[in-house]
Amino acid sequence: MKLSVLVTITALAVALSIGLVNYHFQNSWYYMMISFGISFVTSFIVFYYLLEKYIYSKVKLIYKLIHNLKLGKDLKDALGEYVSNDPINDVEQEVKEWAGAKKLEIDVLKNQEQFRREFLSNVSHEFKTPLFAIQGYIEALEDCMYDDPERAEKFLKKAQKNVDRLSFLVTDLDSISKLETGEIPINYEKFDFVLLAKEVMESMEDKAKIKNVKLFFKEKYTHPAMVSADREKIRQVLVNLIQNSLKYGKDNGSTAVKIFELHDQYLIEVTDDGIGIDEKYLPRLFERFYRIDSHRSREIGGTGLGLAIVKHILEAHQQIISVRSTQQIGTTFAFTLAKAS
Repeated sequence: MKLSVLVTITALAVALSIGLVNYHFQNSWYYMMISFGISFVTSFIVFYYLLEKYIYSKVKLIYKLIHNLKLGKDLKDALGEYVSNDPINDVEQEVKEWAGAKKLEIDVLKNQEQFRREFLSNVSHEFKTPLFAIQGYIEALEDCMYDDPERAEKFLKKAQKNVDRLSFLVTDLDSISKLETGEIPINYEKFDFVLLAKEVMESMEDKAKIKNVKLFFKEKYTHPAMVSADREKIRQVLVNLIQNSLKYGKDNGSTAVKIFELHDQYLIEVTDDGIGIDEKYLPRLFERFYRIDSHRSREIGGTGLGLAIVKHILEAHQQIISVRSTQQIGTTFAFTLAKAS
């Protein structure tokens, strides 16, 4: 409601009350109208001055402050100062929207803080495990270097494996950091995804044979699927997804790749017939160091960053990745790539 309307209604109510009281005692319409007119004008002036100075101006200031906070500095500078015609009503809506936005922002910050704590805890644990192992092997190596050279050589090889694990961990963390900040450029080129997938599967046949897992295409692709992307980074995406299926799939199982042609994209699916993943774990599957079964994951090996790297590479391509899984049936990772023009 506008200030003038509010003051007018208030002044009318006061003037009418005084006029009726005057008529009751004077019993004269003439004096009633005079008292009504004088009361209305006086009330209007007094109420308008008081409301404008002590209430309305402060409401306008609050509204202006909240409105500018919502817009942000850049939009405020672009649009200029905004003054509402009816700040008394608008300020309620602005406060509700602003409070809702701030609550959402606080919730996001809380989630990020929780993620930061978990990330730091995971990083310290991932580094601590191989470092302690290296420290132990070096101490054992010092004790048996001269007395038992053969045993010393075994300790040396075990220490080397943990050094390699640390090296892989640092490399993966560095890759994620550079992908997030855009330091690693995406070198777009036109290539046939079918040929790339065949190359990756052929290069991983030896690893698949260890668990007797069959790698294959679900369909027979006789025509090329030309995409526009960074070939080496997409190779890394495929390698990480297939490695993940080999690690957590079942022995004597299979991992298949299938390509779906969409309007201006290709949808690629990597499917295994392993034990599957409980639905409650799926939303966090692409988080750094997130492991469903920590003990089993560390026995299998890896840095715990493979799926996080996949997600960051595809986001750098402005593409998406999703996962669906059913326990005891299998898991499917699906991602999109832009068609080459």
